Amino acid sequence: MFSIFARSAKTLSAVSLCAAMLLAAPAFAQDDKVVAKIGEMTITAAELDQALTDMEPQFRNVPEEQRRARALDSLIDIRVMAARAADDGLADDPALKRRIELLRNRALHNAYFQKNVLPTVTDEAIKERYDAEIAKTEPEQEVSARHILVKTEEEAKAIIEELNGGADFIELAKAKSTGPSGPQGGDLGYFGKGRMVPEFEEAAFALDAGDYTKEPVKSQFGFHVIKVDNKRDKPFPTLEASKERLRNLMLTEAYTKTVEESRAAVGVEIVDETLKLPQ
Repeated sequence: MFSIFARSAKTLSAVSLCAAMLLAAPAFAQDDKVVAKIGEMTITAAELDQALTDMEPQFRNVPEEQRRARALDSLIDIRVMAARAADDGLADDPALKRRIELLRNRALHNAYFQKNVLPTVTDEAIKERYDAEIAKTEPEQEVSARHILVKTEEEAKAIIEELNGGADFIELAKAKSTGPSGPQGGDLGYFGKGRMVPEFEEAAFALDAGDYTKEPVKSQFGFHVIKVDNKRDKPFPTLEASKERLRNLMLTEAYTKTVEESRAAVGVEIVDETLKLPQ
């Protein structure tokens, strides 16, 4: 199995986290042009760009040409209500202070990821990882096979006799197979080990290309006569097809390494034993 696709649930969770951080990454616009005034306060183009980025899901169904105007309208609502909240003393509420601190830390976390982790996973690094994975992965053998499925051993033996006499396998499959592949001449396409029931797989992989089974093969579905059209090494996924999965995997690895180094540098202790994650 091509190893870049063998990922644990923990890895998948971390990949999702990386993706979420990318979506939440701020635009960091530098335009200080004033686009609106609210009393003595101003809103700049950079602030509007930031709001548009942070509130993107809210405007996903808004026509493109209206999004900035809608985002500005929402930003004005936020600013005027925030000013009233501050006048009412809500900024001193302990619960709100904790929430603001959490949002600040999340923003810094995401900014650090974008500045120090994201740039390390370049197209060149992805190709280098892809080449390394290909080099260490053993190719998996596949067979391209057909079969004729019938209910009884006697029927299967009679079909083998017809094949021994020169009958065409494809035509026999179309005429006599009870399986869903019968109308296609029994064609099952290419498959690797572990895809078919054990009895069928063992018989198919034991045949050389062009050969058919000389004895019926019994399985839970009935009796099979199997013919192997071809054998090959399963093609590896291309770089293009693997790129996004590799990018997510490498971002996860880079993020995990950064977090582990950061935790080790400051020291982390879970004081409440009930909150410790299982090892």
